Amino acid sequence: MEYKHIAVSEAGGIGTVVLKRAPLNVLNIEMMKEINHALDGFKGKAGLKALVISAEGKAFSAGVDVGEHTGNMAKEMIGVFHGMFRRLDAIEAPTVALVKGAALGGGCELAIYCDLVLASEKAKFGQPEIQVGVFPPIAALEFPRLMGLKKSLELILLGDTIPAAEAKALGLVNQVYPIDTFDAEAGKLLDKLRALSAPVLKFAKKATLTGAFSKPGALEDIEKIYMDGLMRTEDANEGLKAFLEKRKPVWKDK
Repeated sequence: MEYKHIAVSEAGGIGTVVLKRAPLNVLNIEMMKEINHALDGFKGKAGLKALVISAEGKAFSAGVDVGEHTGNMAKEMIGVFHGMFRRLDAIEAPTVALVKGAALGGGCELAIYCDLVLASEKAKFGQPEIQVGVFPPIAALEFPRLMGLKKSLELILLGDTIPAAEAKALGLVNQVYPIDTFDAEAGKLLDKLRALSAPVLKFAKKATLTGAFSKPGALEDIEKIYMDGLMRTEDANEGLKAFLEKRKPVWKDK
């Protein structure tokens, strides 16, 4: 499939989806369908160590196209929009958002839904939907999980925008880098993931999410992931063996 609004690539175990609807990367239905198609291509991909979502232009994304959010188009818009998050749920590898500029509305939701969020000092985050008479469903789901109820209600009910440093303090963002060194610093983190085992990363992510969101009995679920998943991989055994032999592990991504 040829993409009009995004670019998709994969190298060294790192998959990348770049938003290219500059300057603001407003998410219209056509663009989100492209994103969904790209995410489908990464689902279950062997050897994938991380999936990166980044953007060209002034903003990471200023949100969804309000013009396509009215009347008969609203149902399709929400279906396609939420389809992105259902597909992100299906990506077993860690997902990483690289946010240099504004991430607002649906753009904020897309960024913070990723497992890791790296932001530049010029980035800002916010859910202004309340100001146009709606609320952000994904933020309503994710904000309380990430930063607690009170601040979640404040940001959703008031629609305020916050700088990257505050977003980091609240737990929405992992790291904030100077804009001049952002690409290099983000590259270093991705290099760390690239140097690890794809299946071990997959099971570590699965276990952590199980621990975070499961009901009582989560330990048994995590133990099953560990013994029936992780410990049956070649890489887990190679890592332990390499440690005992005092050498660097040689990953097979199996």
